[in-house]
Amino acid sequence: MTPNNRSAIVAGATGLVGERVLRMLLASPLYDSVVTVTRKQIATEHPKLRQLVGNLDDTEAMVANAQVKASDAYCGLGTTIKIAGSQPAFRKVDFDYVVGFARAAKAAGAARFMLVSAIGASPASKIFYSRIKGETEEALGHMGFEALHIFRPGLLLGQRSEARATESMAMKLSPFISPLLIGPASIYKSIDADDVAAAMIAAAGSDARGQNVYTYNEMIKLAGAC
Repeated sequence: MTPNNRSAIVAGATGLVGERVLRMLLASPLYDSVVTVTRKQIATEHPKLRQLVGNLDDTEAMVANAQVKASDAYCGLGTTIKIAGSQPAFRKVDFDYVVGFARAAKAAGAARFMLVSAIGASPASKIFYSRIKGETEEALGHMGFEALHIFRPGLLLGQRSEARATESMAMKLSPFISPLLIGPASIYKSIDADDVAAAMIAAAGSDARGQNVYTYNEMIKLAGAC
């Protein structure tokens, strides 16, 4: 891949995957500019970086008022029910904020949308978390992006800014469990957040069109090609 004056808009840039996506985009010669949409100012400073800070309920207006233009959109927004405090609060972040960001990105000209979802995502799932993830994927699929790249990791490995006790325990067990997940079960393998971020950027630079879903093996392959 060679430089081609691409621009990116990123939501969730303070999260586990989003922070890595931002770092890689700023280092990439493929991108001339990167815009982040966050609730709080990010400490990162870079000549290519422009920060939009405000209430995520107003993402569409925030992006429109700033006259942002972007070719690619990256979304790492997400929380847990425990952190959100309730199912409605979780849905607001993982559905409303994501869909609002997608609308804003589309209006800004983004042709490609990269979404961090989760393994098991399905609008028909009986599990609330997985159902909301699936409903979000479904909503984005109707928005008309030239390419929609959906990444469904299992347990994400990496240091988070906020502590998640359950994930910390799972990370400790991961080296013993992941090797046992072979064949169809490999989609549940733990994956490093750096690999997911690299896979997202590689997918954005590919010729793939339409809706594309990536699980563990596909993400590792893409990350290696980045």
